Amino acid sequence: MAAIAAVALATPLLLASAGTATADRGRGHGNPAKDAAKLARELVEESSAKGAYRHLQKFQAIADAHDGHRAAGSPGHDASAKYVYEYLKKAGYKVSYDAFEFVYTETLAERLAVVTPTPRTIDIQAMTYTKSTPVGGIKAAVAAVPVDTTTGCEPEDYASGTFTGKIALIKRGGCPFAQKQAAAADAGASGAIIYNNTEGVLSGTIGDPAAGRIPTGGITLAEGEALAAEVAKGEVTVDFEIREFQETRTTNNVIAETRGGNADNTVMLGAHLDSVTAGPGINDNASGSAGLLEVAKQLADETRHGKQPRNKVKFAFWSAEENGLIGSEKYVEKLTEEQRKDIRLYLNFDMIASPNYGLFVYDGDDSDKEGEGPGPEGSAQLERDINEFLDRRGAPHEGTDFTGRSDYGPFIAVGIPSGGTFTGAEGIKTPEQAAKFGGEAGVAYDPCYHAACDDLSNISMKALGINIDVIANAVGTYAHDLSSLTKPVTSVPTEGDAGSGGGLHEDHDRVSE
Repeated sequence: MAAIAAVALATPLLLASAGTATADRGRGHGNPAKDAAKLARELVEESSAKGAYRHLQKFQAIADAHDGHRAAGSPGHDASAKYVYEYLKKAGYKVSYDAFEFVYTETLAERLAVVTPTPRTIDIQAMTYTKSTPVGGIKAAVAAVPVDTTTGCEPEDYASGTFTGKIALIKRGGCPFAQKQAAAADAGASGAIIYNNTEGVLSGTIGDPAAGRIPTGGITLAEGEALAAEVAKGEVTVDFEIREFQETRTTNNVIAETRGGNADNTVMLGAHLDSVTAGPGINDNASGSAGLLEVAKQLADETRHGKQPRNKVKFAFWSAEENGLIGSEKYVEKLTEEQRKDIRLYLNFDMIASPNYGLFVYDGDDSDKEGEGPGPEGSAQLERDINEFLDRRGAPHEGTDFTGRSDYGPFIAVGIPSGGTFTGAEGIKTPEQAAKFGGEAGVAYDPCYHAACDDLSNISMKALGINIDVIANAVGTYAHDLSSLTKPVTSVPTEGDAGSGGGLHEDHDRVSE
């Protein structure tokens, strides 16, 4: 995780200074804690998975009408952003587009076949911002990089002359994918195959179009180990084709905020709106977007009844998350120091309806001792508040690491307390998790992760409902009362999951290795 600086959280200002009559309605009188409890209870009662499902149907229809996906920079995403903008504007929010340029990508070919000695095909996924092979691919021998804690990260990992003109086979871990493929390129490799260091598919990104040096794709741990074992016995030749279309385009985040509430105490929640180009992205991440839309509508209804929150509430729908968190990074980069201080917390909801779900809460205090350390000061309190809510409802849950794979990453990097939930991506459910959450052990939380089958049939309404309740409770609570963010947390060692956050792996230093 990009240097996670612990930032002291100032004592929340629960009562704003004088403002407009509308903004002050419901503020300055009564008890913040009681108002928070009342609003949270009402939002939980009124918000539902059924209400969110109507948005999922809309996003599916948009994808169906636009080449089967809603990827950033595509007409499908533009239509999704317009739908969100108009829906929240009609609900009464102040809504804006936050435009930025990025490099749009679309996979044209991803093919790997062993030619000799044992012909077979291997599923491979092109890494975002990879260089491309010629049309038709290349045939070359495979050279395996010796495995250590920083496999393929340093020049000395590549014996002189061993990799010239060959495809480098590199295990994931120790450094960014960009660094691995660059080191392989410096050693003369004509391409790179990176295999996972955990179960599940490997969807990766080089992180920046300018960083791409050689064609690079990702394969599973099992396939990588099998290929490495074969290389150890003698020469292995492969037919390798990785091609990607790249073009600079403009896309939009959508930002909605309550018209009233103290802007010095801004409560922010976000979800990425874009899909990958492979499919409609209904779980990843129309689910998180639909959850925010449902709760935002219920909050707007409460506001129209004269129950203006004390604190400003913002809902963000990020674009180009699947290209490497670009939308949220661009947004955070533009914030002034004062604006960063005004954001008292950020909650992220990415993939909240996985069909073989687990209920995962981001580990703000690093009590799980998995991967990265704790989040900025206040993150532990956000985790505790979500855990306590789930405990009250009898919903089992586990912690999960801040891997840096979703849009909380840029907020954590600048010291903003962060948290949220997700239900798993390509990671494999353990027998213990199957006993706890139900579902099938040995199968991915989302078997359709980054695939065409991530459609309306690929969601758990139960998981969606539980997570919408989490969102509703958080919005209702923090809209009035931020005092829990200063209440100490007693960190107790627990067992959690390394996480599988939903966005593309970039394996930056902010990502668990």
